[in-house]
Parts: sequence; C-alpha cells; structure tokens
Amino acid sequence: MAEPLPRKLAAILYADVVGYSRLMGADESGTLVRLKAHRKELIDPTIASHRGRMVKLMGDGALIEFASVVDALACAVDVQRGMVERNKEEPQEQRIEFRIGINLGDVMIEGDDIYGDGVNVAARLEGLAQPGGICISESVRTAVGNKLSFDYESMGEQQVKNIAEPVRAYRVLSDSTAKSDDRSGKAPALEPSDKPSIAVLPFTNMSGDPEQEYFSDGITEDIITALSRFNWFFVISRNTSFTYRGVAVDAKRVARELGVRYVLEGSVRKAGNRVRITAQLIDAGADHHVWAERYDRDLDDIFAVQDEITQRIIGSVAPGILSAEMQRAHHKDVETLDAWDRIMRAHWHLARFTIEDNASARRLLAEAAQIEAGSALALGDLAMIHAWDAVWGWGISRDQSLAAAAEAARRAVAIDENNAWGHIALGLVDLFSQRNDESVRRLERAIDLSPNDPNAHAYLGLTHALSGNYDVAVAELDEATRLSPRDPFLAVWCMARGVGAFAAERYEEAVDWAKKSIEENPRFAGAYRVLTAACGQLGRIDEAKVALDELLRQMPGLTVQATRQQVPLKRPGDLGRYLDGLRKAGLPE
Repeated sequence: MAEPLPRKLAAILYADVVGYSRLMGADESGTLVRLKAHRKELIDPTIASHRGRMVKLMGDGALIEFASVVDALACAVDVQRGMVERNKEEPQEQRIEFRIGINLGDVMIEGDDIYGDGVNVAARLEGLAQPGGICISESVRTAVGNKLSFDYESMGEQQVKNIAEPVRAYRVLSDSTAKSDDRSGKAPALEPSDKPSIAVLPFTNMSGDPEQEYFSDGITEDIITALSRFNWFFVISRNTSFTYRGVAVDAKRVARELGVRYVLEGSVRKAGNRVRITAQLIDAGADHHVWAERYDRDLDDIFAVQDEITQRIIGSVAPGILSAEMQRAHHKDVETLDAWDRIMRAHWHLARFTIEDNASARRLLAEAAQIEAGSALALGDLAMIHAWDAVWGWGISRDQSLAAAAEAARRAVAIDENNAWGHIALGLVDLFSQRNDESVRRLERAIDLSPNDPNAHAYLGLTHALSGNYDVAVAELDEATRLSPRDPFLAVWCMARGVGAFAAERYEEAVDWAKKSIEENPRFAGAYRVLTAACGQLGRIDEAKVALDELLRQMPGLTVQATRQQVPLKRPGDLGRYLDGLRKAGLPE
C-alpha cells in the first residue's frame, strides 16, 4: 500500500490573467513580453518580500503558497495595486489584469507541488473575483481578522464546480479594486433597466483593407439581428450601435451613454485566405469579461464563414448573459429584487437540483408572476420546476406535478407563441408523460424559433436518448455543449448522454458520462441513478451499491416502481434492463 502523502495547513493564492485568450488573439508576442515584464519587475519581487513560494506557473495563471495568511493577502493587494500603476500608461485593450483567489486550507505535498481541496477552493475563488480584484474564503477572513486595514464585502455562500459544499466568499475592498475610466474612484452605479440590455459595437476591421469593412459590418449586423430574436433582453438598434463605428471607445462609457448592462465588441483581421475574428462580452456594471473567444477560419466561402461565426457568437452570448444575470440576482438583497431578479434567482435555484431549491424557485416565480403579470418566461420556468417535481418525486404526486407543469407551459405559449422556452417546457411535459414523439415535435418547434438555444438542443437530445436514438441524441447534445460549454445545466446534459448510452447497451460509456455529470454537479440525483443501473449491468455491484447509497440519500424512499414512472425510456426492453440494473444494486421494489 502506498504511503499517504504528507499534509499541512497553508495559505494558497491562485491568480489568473483576465481575458488571456483575447489578449493573445490580438497580440500574442506583445502580451507575452508584457506578462513576463510584470512577473519579473512586480510579481516575483512582491512574492519574495512577503515570504511566498511560487509553486508553479500555468500559462496565464500562478499557484503560490504562503505560511502566513496575512502575508498572502498583503501580497495579493500589493500586486493588484502595482498592476493599477503599471497599467496607467497602457492602452485599455492591452492592459493585463489579474483575478486572485485566496484560501486557507489543508493541502497534500508531493515534491515541490501541492494538491487537494485547499488548492481547488483557491482556484474557484479566483473565478469569482472581479478583474483587478481579490476574493477570499471565510477561513482567510477569519484568520486575518483586523490585522490588515482593508474592508470586506460578503458574497454569501457560493456553489462552485467540483466542490461538494458551498464556499462562503468575501470580496476584498482595497483601493486597487476601485474601478473607473481613470482607474480611480468608484465604478459608476449602472442600473439601466430592469432586464438585461446589450449594445453590439461594430466589429473593428484590423486588416488595413477598407474593402473588408463589409465583412466586419456584416457580422455585426447579423449578430444584432439574431440577438433581437431573444425576447428576454433588449438590444440596441443597428443605427445607434453604428454611430460608434471607427471610434476608439471604452465599453463602460458606451454602457453609460446607451443605458445598457452588457457590451459586445470584437475585431476582424484578414491575411490572405485566412481570417481571425475575436469577440468579447463585457458586463459593464461589474466591469469584467463574461466571455471571450477567437475564431480562425479559411475564407473559401465568405458567407458561410460569416453565418457560422455569427451562430457561434450568439450561442455563447445569450447563455453568458443568462449566467451573469443569475449570479447578479443571487448576490442582491432579497428586499430589492424586482420581477426579473426573482426569475433569475429562481434559475439559480433550479440548477441546484434539490427539493429545497425547487421550493425556493417556485416561491420566487410566484412572486415574479404577481409583480409582472403575463410573464411567459416565469411561467416557462414554473413549468420546468413542476416537471422536476414529477421526475424526482418532490411533488404531492407525479400526475399532479405534470398537470401543473402542462398548465404553466401552455399559459406561457398562449402569452407568447414565439417564446422558445414555453415550447421547451411543453416538450419536457410530453417527454415525462411518455409522449416521446410529441416531445420531439415540440422541441423541434423551439429550435425553429431559437436555433441557438442550447436548452432546446439539449432536451431534444435527452428525448432521443430516452427513445433509443443514440446517434441523433449525441449530435443534439454535442450542439448544446458547443453553444454553451459552461452551462449551469451541463450535469443534465451529461446524464442524458449516459442514459442514451445505457439504452444503446454501451454501459461503460454510460458510467463515464454519469461520472462526468457528477463532476459537474454532485447534487444531481439523476447521474447517480444512471451510474447505479450501468454498474449493475456491468456486474460491478460494489460500485453500484455506493452509487445507490448516494442516490437514496438524495431521493429517500425511491423504489423500482417509482423509477418506472419517472424515467420515460420509450422501448420496454431498455426500461427493463435499466430497472434490472437498479435491482442488482439493491433498490427495493
């Protein structure tokens, strides 16, 4: 038996460059030169002066260990202050900024490297920090106490990826976190509207060829048109957006002038028969990048490239805004929530997959419907919640939950026939009512209305997976993941791949996808049910029993008969094998 790795308590600082892909896409060599200079002249000396140890560099990130949590936080603040000074003379688009997360926790030691949840939590806290900001765990806040003269703002409990329990986080308020156009003072208080709004700035033609303006303008116009099909946020018109064409502007200033919350900007650079397109979505109120990407393509068919890039950008922008709005609503004081905030907060609860969160989401949506009568989005969400009640046995009865889901979904569609979310909800009601073919028709209608909606593709994939159409299911689920690779419902999509693989008798694949689903969200009971059934069919009974124990912890009282009602596998043979796998693990009848 291998000796266990030694452990110790350490303060872990995790830092990452904001918008690294965007910076590298715009100026690869220049970015590397500037980053190396920052490390040599500021970061490394600051770490040394605070008695830190650089564990490793990871391209655009760094993992640093301190014996003292006070040293770790003081070092982080000094680095962020130093970067503010160093960035003063840099053009806005070339500024390098860091996000920093700090955790105090137990780590495992292997050579010069360190591992464990102590490190993982620090990395997740970094992702919660604002550009130029610092996010710390409760253990750091407690240990530092009043030893440093900074203020701290509670961010509440944060559910972060691959960490089972929520992490209570704090934002460090030092002069380095103040944001404005001149890097001093506070960020402007930006509350332009109750619902999210976006301005798409004309993509910059960086090719030096005036004839390429039509290509960059065409992409901009197509994005504006496509975004306008989403009826849950407001898009500034083309005529207004194009007044900024050819003008170097700051996204925050644009947001102030147009009264929008988000700004999408990008560039096009053509060389020979190749084109490089970059795009970035900026949350102007929080002053950080929600999403950024670079696309390199051959121009064999310029219009095909334009259409493809437009679709890819749209598929990332809408989920990015939705995710940002969910986080924004979750951090607001409950007393200040308007109807939209309640809907977004309900979305946050909906993605957590617990009976308590479902109940909280249901309450918030009922309040939203009272504030804003006739909200198709709220009714579609409410239908989804009742559908989850039916699937997981959280309602009074399966039939009552499905009936309530159907009523809410039909009301959503009646209010707005072109609302894709209402059709998605109806499709799920049909699926869980074992009307698989009708579900396919409903979800295909949703895709017709909103071709880039990842949820429509994902749930169509789930329907095909449960119907035994594995290849079609995989294609739809792959499309959903391509459109929204960091979606809060990825756990459901991975589970759908798993149940589809099970129906195709690819049990090893089913196990792999169930485990990926658990990695995305360990609270999602559906993954454990697929894992139990697949391991049971593979004869891996001990592993199946472990999965079943967790399944029953999350779904106490679950039986084979209840599963027969809850899992709408279309082909009797598939359902029989699924239930048999659960029986082998010990699920009672």
